[in-house]
Amino acid sequence: MREYLLVLFVTAAVTYLLVSPVRKFAIAAGAMPAVRARDVHREPTPRLGGIAMFGGLCAGLLVASQLTNIGRLFIQSADVRALLSGAGIMFVLGVLDDKWGVDALVKLGGQMIAAGVMVWQGVTVISLPVPGVGTVAVTPTQGMIISVTLVVVMVNAVNFIDGLDGLAAGMVCIAAMAFFLYSYRLWIGYGVNDAAPAALFSAVLIGMCLGFLPHNLHPARIFMGDSGSMMLGLMLAVAAISITGRVDFDYITSRTGSQTATVHALVPIYIPLLLPLTVIALPLADLLLAVVRRTWAGKSPFAADKQHLHHRLLQVGHSHSRAVLIMYFWAALIAFGTVAFSVANTGRTVVLAFAGLCLVGLVVLLMPRFRPHAPRAVQAVVPPRYRKARAEAPATGPEAAAEALGGAADEAAAPDGAPAMAELSAKDKALLSRIGSGATAVGQRSRAKG
Repeated sequence: MREYLLVLFVTAAVTYLLVSPVRKFAIAAGAMPAVRARDVHREPTPRLGGIAMFGGLCAGLLVASQLTNIGRLFIQSADVRALLSGAGIMFVLGVLDDKWGVDALVKLGGQMIAAGVMVWQGVTVISLPVPGVGTVAVTPTQGMIISVTLVVVMVNAVNFIDGLDGLAAGMVCIAAMAFFLYSYRLWIGYGVNDAAPAALFSAVLIGMCLGFLPHNLHPARIFMGDSGSMMLGLMLAVAAISITGRVDFDYITSRTGSQTATVHALVPIYIPLLLPLTVIALPLADLLLAVVRRTWAGKSPFAADKQHLHHRLLQVGHSHSRAVLIMYFWAALIAFGTVAFSVANTGRTVVLAFAGLCLVGLVVLLMPRFRPHAPRAVQAVVPPRYRKARAEAPATGPEAAAEALGGAADEAAAPDGAPAMAELSAKDKALLSRIGSGATAVGQRSRAKG
């Protein structure tokens, strides 16, 4: 575990430190497109955050190759080389799209090429565990089709949710955490060596997301762009493929002692690809709904719109930050619930806890206008919107005029129902009453000219 934590921290640190120079480079290179009608942000924001993520990926794998236990994977398995090859192709494709824009079909072709290169190097599904049947071997052609499809679906699912600040990086981080816990448990708890690459890829993926998130939370200083979102989706897919179909069912039965215990231990992978799909359940649902919605309307499935799940949360009335947190909550509930069900001795406890948390999530989802207030002891360190409003005596004279003017300015500066600015202090109000406002000065100048 210490080696994985070291790789995670190195990846996060390198990604975090690279974001600032990458942001300056993106601005200088003009990778800062104008705000589109379907965008949520209001100011042009630089992209190409995937460059920092790719740097963190290379640094994490370089450190991992020098460690005692993890370093053996670079000799015993070709999965790491395959990951670097596919991630490199996806990274270059994403950079081109962030700077100049790439046609949707060309982008799809590039994704399939990246997936094909990894399959050619050995990252492919070999067999599928089917309930009631056991392990079913697949032909090389079938394994290639399944692997390429999984890569394309995950890449586009992550790309589709990259619509709010911090949403894609946070949800992929949650998915990677759940996948790391599961793969690490298979490797250490049951001695499944084929789970080690998935644990390494998940640890690196967590570091990439944690290093990028501080710069990408609302309001974001930089976007990951397609160079980042497609690479994150590819890494999730590679982690899933590297473990799915490579677990020896009979071997784990000999370790658990009974067929029933084995079935319970392998719940996330006993149904083919269940865990990889549950960790991105929300992005996958958003992808399927978008394809159906656009096809039903006679549009291309790749045509952009403003009807994704996160857009609908904003339309309901949730703030930007709350919409992101709601998506985090449901992603964590589904992903970790699946892992917990495979760990717990009884499924009833997990099901009851899952139902209770679902109820809490639905209550929060249906109360978009509810704003909790922080206790008075911590109000000095929380955002203004979580502070209790203090009742003050009505002011008179110049202070009242200044307060009214300040309130009008706040309303003008907060369109579309955005929260107003914090109230001015008494000293600032008195100063404003003496010097007047910019609007007053403009009016006096106009009357003087007349």
